[in-house]
Amino acid sequence: MAVLGAQILTLEQLEQIVLQKETVTLDPRQLQEVADCHRFLINFSKDKLIYGINTGFGPMAQYRIEDADRVQLQLNLIRSHCSGMGKLLSPVQSRAALLARLNTMMCARSGIHPGTVELMAALLNAEAYPCMYHHGGVGASGDLVQLAHLALGLIGEGNFWYRGEVVTAAEVYAATGLQPMKIHIREGLGMLNGTSSMTGIGAINVLHARKLMTGQILFSLMVNEIMEAYDDHFSEELNAVKLHKGQQVVAKAMRAISRKSRLLRKRHEHLYDKKVTESVLQDKVQEYYSLRCVPQILGPIYDTIENAAQIIEQEINSVNDNPVIDPHKEMIYHGGNFHGDYVSLEMDKLKIAVTKLSMLAERQLNFLLNHHLNQKLPPFINAGTLGLNFGVQGMQYPATSNVAENQTLSNPMYVHSIPNNNDNQDIVSMGTNSAAMCAQVIENSFEVLSVHALAIIQAIDYKGYKDRLSPATRWMYDELSVLAPSFKEDAPSYERLAHIKSWLMETEVAAKMKALLEF
Repeated sequence: MAVLGAQILTLEQLEQIVLQKETVTLDPRQLQEVADCHRFLINFSKDKLIYGINTGFGPMAQYRIEDADRVQLQLNLIRSHCSGMGKLLSPVQSRAALLARLNTMMCARSGIHPGTVELMAALLNAEAYPCMYHHGGVGASGDLVQLAHLALGLIGEGNFWYRGEVVTAAEVYAATGLQPMKIHIREGLGMLNGTSSMTGIGAINVLHARKLMTGQILFSLMVNEIMEAYDDHFSEELNAVKLHKGQQVVAKAMRAISRKSRLLRKRHEHLYDKKVTESVLQDKVQEYYSLRCVPQILGPIYDTIENAAQIIEQEINSVNDNPVIDPHKEMIYHGGNFHGDYVSLEMDKLKIAVTKLSMLAERQLNFLLNHHLNQKLPPFINAGTLGLNFGVQGMQYPATSNVAENQTLSNPMYVHSIPNNNDNQDIVSMGTNSAAMCAQVIENSFEVLSVHALAIIQAIDYKGYKDRLSPATRWMYDELSVLAPSFKEDAPSYERLAHIKSWLMETEVAAKMKALLEF
């Protein structure tokens, strides 16, 4: 069980809570801090004019609200901003957003009642998450629309994801025996002002991007094995003189993964230790860039993923609403911690990086399918009758299509800003849009890698190379060949590709590699 509030919430812990459904509990001392902050706000707000407590919101803040209407003010804020459109966030994204908002509230700077965080924790443990929508937020003054839908579920209205199904809030509270959130003084504004939607989606994006990275390193190595390539392009000596961490990490991983491979060649054995007399070499002295430059291409992608991980982790543990209540200094501070620029920029960078990863996978796929390029395999790795059968030909199209879509989606959202809210929000981050588009790029890339994986299995079996693979790539081959065995006769492939995609998205490949290689 994870304890929230005792220390920072790491991405690794978030992964266990969100993806592995680990239950949560609240640190008692930090829960007391939440209660103290709430009590301070109650006392401090007496006979004072405080934004969002006894005023309207945004450009309506010049209107005083009577004490008798304070609760209705918070309810009106929640209900009026439930205007989301488009697809629902997935259950995983919704769980991550709920966790992100809970962790922010546990920072004890929002003035909300402790019963609110206790309810959010209970809903997480019950696998019940208010339904939120992709479209609606502009990422400044927080994810107002998405978080309004989250708050709507907390007050007992709207719909929930409940154990994989969309049901009404009333059904959830009846099934769980929980009571909806009670409005005390600031629960509406406290829930809406913040970056938890974009941050929750962003956290899942980072976790999935790491899986894509591990998968593509393995697949790149397997393509090199199939081509019996030279191994010096990921040697320590070559990569140590390029002073970028990502490149060196990727090259080191490739060296570890290729250990004991009986397919990769040593350059000195074939070109240096013996005299080469041919005028025209049948074998390539250097491989194509998509095989030879993997550390240089995946290196900056690795760095981008890990920088995004750092920013997302910082945001999850930040106070990102407004105003900020500080009971220790007995003051309330107004500003813009709800502005989502940090997340928006990282999600734009991440989707560009993942698009490049998908482009590398597509080029390696094309190399395997084009017999004029690889000179080792039949056209489209067709193990059947050429002309009559089609091999992997029909599967290349979705890979190409997805990469093209990725390239278009990679145009940045961070530099888009349309003033709204009577120009009160005159520059915004578009953070949730950026995170949602990044999520689409990532899902598209898993589909590209699914086709790539199927082609790699087909090529290994055609060449009869499975017993010469490294132990690590042999493990990958064994896992995937069960899902998509090689074939001669043509048959529909969509189910095989879907199985590979699910496996790639759900399997902890990096953990398996670490255990396998002790690396």
